[in-house]
Amino acid sequence: MKKLQNFLFFPAVAGTILMAAACSKSLDNTEMTPVDYVNPYMGNISHLLVPTFPTVQLPNSMLRVYPNRADFTGDRLFGLPVIVTNHRENSAFILNAVSGNDRILKPIEEYSYDNEVIKPYYYNVYLDEENINVAFAPGHQSALYRISFEKEGSRYVVLTTRRGDLKVEGDRITGFQALDDKTRVFVSMEPEVKPVEFGILGADGKVDTSVTTVSGDTVSVVMKFDESVASIGLRYGVSFIDEEQAMKNCQREIKSYDVDEIASYGKGDWNAELGKIKVDGDDEDALKVFYTSLYRCYERPICMSEDGRYYSAYDGNVHEDEGNPFYVDDWIWDTYRATHPLRILIDSDTEADIINSFILMAEQMGNGWLPTFPEVTGDTRRMNSNHGVATILDAYVKGIGKFDLAKGYEYSRRAIEEKTLIPWSARPAGWLDDFYKKNGYIPALAKGEKEFVEGVSIWEKRQPVAVTLGTSYDQWCLSELARILEKDEEAEYYAKCGLNYRKLFNPATRFFHPKDKNGNFIPDIDYRYDGGLGARDYYDENNGWIYRWDVQHNIADLISLFDGNENFVSALDSMFNVPLGMSKWSFYSFLPDHTGNVGMYSMANEPSLHIPYLYNYAGKPYLTQKRIRTLLDQWFRNDVMGVPGDEDGGGMSAFVVFSAMGFYPVTPGLPMYNIGSPMFRNMKMTMSNGKVFEVVAENYSPENKYIQSARLNGKEWNKPWFSHKDIENGAKLVLVMGDKANKNWGAGCVPPSANYEVK
Repeated sequence: MKKLQNFLFFPAVAGTILMAAACSKSLDNTEMTPVDYVNPYMGNISHLLVPTFPTVQLPNSMLRVYPNRADFTGDRLFGLPVIVTNHRENSAFILNAVSGNDRILKPIEEYSYDNEVIKPYYYNVYLDEENINVAFAPGHQSALYRISFEKEGSRYVVLTTRRGDLKVEGDRITGFQALDDKTRVFVSMEPEVKPVEFGILGADGKVDTSVTTVSGDTVSVVMKFDESVASIGLRYGVSFIDEEQAMKNCQREIKSYDVDEIASYGKGDWNAELGKIKVDGDDEDALKVFYTSLYRCYERPICMSEDGRYYSAYDGNVHEDEGNPFYVDDWIWDTYRATHPLRILIDSDTEADIINSFILMAEQMGNGWLPTFPEVTGDTRRMNSNHGVATILDAYVKGIGKFDLAKGYEYSRRAIEEKTLIPWSARPAGWLDDFYKKNGYIPALAKGEKEFVEGVSIWEKRQPVAVTLGTSYDQWCLSELARILEKDEEAEYYAKCGLNYRKLFNPATRFFHPKDKNGNFIPDIDYRYDGGLGARDYYDENNGWIYRWDVQHNIADLISLFDGNENFVSALDSMFNVPLGMSKWSFYSFLPDHTGNVGMYSMANEPSLHIPYLYNYAGKPYLTQKRIRTLLDQWFRNDVMGVPGDEDGGGMSAFVVFSAMGFYPVTPGLPMYNIGSPMFRNMKMTMSNGKVFEVVAENYSPENKYIQSARLNGKEWNKPWFSHKDIENGAKLVLVMGDKANKNWGAGCVPPSANYEVK
């Protein structure tokens, strides 16, 4: 069984730099550092769809692993991991260790296991039927295993690849696994102790020592060690360039076969990153939720640069990085909302490198289209819209200028104009796109009408409301970039396109409502249920109640469509109170992403993240404060079910980080932040320029969630928002808290919306 203390408390590694999150001690009286609060098991059992994974890696590193098992509750490991190449995918290569004489070996062993310990920088597990202890510590492009045997007999270590080849070179195993037709990941593995023999694993489970090279779909190399060897260290490097580079990566990073030593370096790396934000509070579970969420923001993207070179699947070539590391594996639809804005604050150089990577991808693909889902194997064009433009605009207006803005604008524009808006598609623009350009919305199919547009997925559908709203936002971002670049005509054109969401607003219902190609609203729509699986006939993954608020850039205009603040607030309140209207199993059978329900609100999916902050725009900041604290308390917990839905590599976790600090970037592209309700007594963020932004909650307690008054840099502050300029050179925001709402604070100064200059 998995011991509870293994995922509720991680003791510190002695000798590392202490960057205390709070003045607290662990159970063994050692000082707690930020990474000690990380619980990789948080959310490992999903509410419905994909859980979190207990990832072991260094921040944004190319090498990531997590246990090879069916799910957290499974009691079998399927070998030991070597590298996870894409977020939430299986490991490339599998390592196995067994002992005993005349063993029938397998390419992938099924292990019963116990006493598992996972930290961001360390993994340890006991294979209880084999009586083998495994310890692991990663570098950025390499790692070290320590395998300790208790049984008598010969010791065997087996390395398996699927769709690749392996070969023995001296005392080293090298090889590759093909991820697709053009992308390969390479490995170079070196044992601490010289094997008594190498061989190739045959189909009969026996070892053929006469052959040292093998290729195929599932092939394995075996290292046999003498039974006198009690413990074996295995260091290895990985590369997307070649075997030689994999060896260099290993030799550069893993200079010792001491797992504890390598882990101590990893702990230092994690504390350097997590320690950029220091929070202080009395609730240890809140600290663990916070730092675990921050750790999730470093799962990806991953840095592909290896000694100044990188492999790019976007043209299949190896390039010099010219001092600018190349990053991949970033699902922008999920991460543009909060993960990228968080990185702008605490690691702007990396954010600039990521944006430069997007620009390079557009060039390398040959079409000049900014990517939407840049993965290790290329841009998979998943989800809808083209939100990379928001990351570019947001970075630039917050002071990051280390990328070519003109190229960023042009490749964003071409992705929206020349690539189809059909979800999950990389086709050139066609009929639906021409219709959108002429009419300002994506048409839905009339009831009973069959799909006639080539390229529309039978599964993903048109998603007409989601695509129209998302593209309106993207085009507003384009208009702002064009204005900065003094392209006045284009700025004016895209600003008008940024209002296209109005085309689908139904004044009779005050919902965004699908229209057919003749301009008629689809009749008899139930915004809770209609739209088929995932509501994709009309919306995407969430129902019409969630997309009712999907106008991130122009909340002021959205309020005007509701005919004022009172109607807007009433509609927000209704969303949190409208019942499912059917059994949960029925509701989730067609809306499986729409979990974490509070009425019709879904805490489990990214389009919902900004919604609780919208009360600020209608003169009711105290309701934002109430909602945020309630949602954080209800849905994010320090346990294995502590995440309400898919955590897409920081997409949801960055919401937790921001909201717990007390503010949130509702509109990437506008350099300002909405104030919510801080979870901690004190927060100090060391920003990219070395300046410190501090949030102090006076009268701090878990019950005191309402802001009574505020001061920014010593001056009275009555706005429920602040600008990036207010904090970029360091600042101190003091929020005086209480247990009952001050309904007047912040009510008279709403946050800015589109076409408003933030000062």
